Amino acid sequence: MDSCLAQMNYAVLKAPLDSPHLADFASALDHVNALAEQSPGFIWRLQDDAGDATAMRPLGENTLINMSVWRDLASLRSYVYESGHVQYLRRRRDWFEQTGERQLVLWWLPPGHIPTIEEALEKLALLRAQGPTAAAFTFVAQYPPP
Repeated sequence: MDSCLAQMNYAVLKAPLDSPHLADFASALDHVNALAEQSPGFIWRLQDDAGDATAMRPLGENTLINMSVWRDLASLRSYVYESGHVQYLRRRRDWFEQTGERQLVLWWLPPGHIPTIEEALEKLALLRAQGPTAAAFTFVAQYPPP
């Protein structure tokens, strides 16, 4: 197997996850996660025993993280921008604060490697410190697999 693509993104909630303000988002989680898992090129996603990662809050109580591994950039791009996921992506400003900082990082993994949250946060810090590089990049400034 060739290199795989990891992605991590985070979102700062405008209200508690169980609030009426976030009801549409919360009720869509299972559907969006299933959509990812059924997408061509999907390999893995961060989740706990409840089936999602909403209880994992390494960036603070009001911040959700999402992390997944994909076969390649095309697979991830197709899921994010061309599947049913896009209808929820369009509503992100209804549910999440705009931070003014990079909230998404992409990086290549060796075959079979599953990233940790710590690794993802290091990649995000690297992207913020150095801008896009082959070690940590974005959809806009992509780098090919090693």
